[in-house]
Amino acid sequence: MGGCFSKPKAVEVKVELSLLEKEKEVDGLSPNGKASPFADCRPNGALGHGSEDDSGLLPLNLKTRDYVEASVCHVKDLENGQMREVDLGSGRALLIKEHGEFFAMGHKCPHYGAPLVKGVLSKGHVRCPWHGACFNVTTGDIEDFPGLDSLPVFQVRVEKEKVIIRANKQALQSQKRSKPMARCSSVIHSSTGFSHVLIIGSGPAALVCAETLRQEGFTDRIVMCTMDRHPPYDRPKLSKSLESTAEQLRLRSVDFLQDHDIELLTEKEVAAVDVKTRTVTFEDGLKMEYRKLFIATGSKPKPMNYKGKEVKNVFHLQTPEDANSIARLANNKNAVIVGTSFVGMEVAAALTDKAHSVSVIGIESLPFKKALGEKVGKVIMKLFEANRVKFYMLNEVSEMIGHHGQLKEVVLKSGKVLRADVCVIGAGSVPASSFLKQSGIHLDSKGFITVNKMMQTNVEGVFAGGDVVTFPFPQRNNKKVNIPHWQMAHVHGRVAALSIMGRAAEAKTVPYFWSAMFGKTIRYAGYGDGFDDVIIQGDLDELRFVAFYTRSEEVVAVASMNYDPIVSRVAEVLGSGKTIKKRDVEMLARLGKTGDISWLIDKGSH
Repeated sequence: MGGCFSKPKAVEVKVELSLLEKEKEVDGLSPNGKASPFADCRPNGALGHGSEDDSGLLPLNLKTRDYVEASVCHVKDLENGQMREVDLGSGRALLIKEHGEFFAMGHKCPHYGAPLVKGVLSKGHVRCPWHGACFNVTTGDIEDFPGLDSLPVFQVRVEKEKVIIRANKQALQSQKRSKPMARCSSVIHSSTGFSHVLIIGSGPAALVCAETLRQEGFTDRIVMCTMDRHPPYDRPKLSKSLESTAEQLRLRSVDFLQDHDIELLTEKEVAAVDVKTRTVTFEDGLKMEYRKLFIATGSKPKPMNYKGKEVKNVFHLQTPEDANSIARLANNKNAVIVGTSFVGMEVAAALTDKAHSVSVIGIESLPFKKALGEKVGKVIMKLFEANRVKFYMLNEVSEMIGHHGQLKEVVLKSGKVLRADVCVIGAGSVPASSFLKQSGIHLDSKGFITVNKMMQTNVEGVFAGGDVVTFPFPQRNNKKVNIPHWQMAHVHGRVAALSIMGRAAEAKTVPYFWSAMFGKTIRYAGYGDGFDDVIIQGDLDELRFVAFYTRSEEVVAVASMNYDPIVSRVAEVLGSGKTIKKRDVEMLARLGKTGDISWLIDKGSH
């Protein structure tokens, strides 16, 4: 394996960090379908690069008019380790110079469209500044997640000290491509109750597993079953963009899945798994046998105890229909959010410009205190209060009171009564694994499926990944942890697919997540569970800061707001196997060098 799944190596990070202006992410929806990549690259001495392997991906009927060629800069305009976004007339490309060679590829991250020129270039790959995805500069292949698609690459040559890029116009416009996939060669009727690989779930772990199997040449049957009524969609956006439809959020279309022989069964809930007969039984009575099973069922809302559970207009945000209903019912009405999870807080933020009032109930003294610490929690709470959100902290719900079945009031255990027309419960989650209790598949005391580094359970032929598992985490001496991040689920899906095919792989990545509220984004990388100190650089009140989370004398995680791409830079350093020392961060904080991590190249230790 290459890239971010290979053995960690020291990474040379070119640091030219500057404080960026407030950067608004394009809330672009993940594109669908297939792009036609241009990869007709040929080696051109030390100043060119090539990839003949991908040239077969081009449609045979491409004519000269399908290409554009442009001189984009002088050969000396770029130093080694630098990137530049260049205009070819029909579109833009990312030009890269590394080790004396030039490379050209798509300039936007296929995930949400981030400008990769503002990302991190390091040892043959570019890391996205927004969410940490990595792309190989030679092939354009995605090497770390989130996201499903890779980047097109373009031919580069040098003539008379001018750097010239030749690119396919369609690839310039699409800025993405899907990796080639095998087709199913097994002659099996769709009604047959057997699948070589059966996948339970349709989130990122499930989808990446299915696509990776096809990308790696798997030609037997793949069936993916889900309780959802929709094809796979971008679930993190549910709480950020309440009015988006399932079609707007979808990650892959039904046609895409059919074209690659990934069968999708919707509205199928699993009742039981029999590992002895290798059979899955669904609630509707359907039975399906499998040769290999991948369980990626994610999580479900944490149960809450309160009176009045029959009252309507109380939601656990789980589907696009839930999100749409919340937005509609909150319009000029009173909204109550129970819980200060990231989902709950994002919903509260999204409702402030729709609802008459927004109230948040939390059991802790501050939102995000456990995840981000007291100082960051305080400034985020102030941000919400400045946007008319009222907090009722150190409190819980006692009763939901309705009138003619419709919610009218939420009663707190303190006795406070809140007017409420719609209520969203975002008070945490538990693993969706109850159907496995009698299966023989090992669950820990909290209900998580335990897996090894290759995503294998204790049962032969059964794998699991995503939010439903605990897995050995290398950065914590292989302690079994649960990391319920969208990005991590992608990684698990890929590792599971390779393990299913008998190829040794493990989850070597740096956890990365993000949360968006009021047009501002918190980015976070690492695993900060159990941190004992937080070192803040920058200005918390101005919401331009970097927070380093430490355990003992080591930095274990970092969070930032308005300091891109520092989180991606730290992810790059941690992913290279280096250790960031607390004393070095403290020294920089004293010197006022906010965000400067150039010292890591020399002072990071293995």
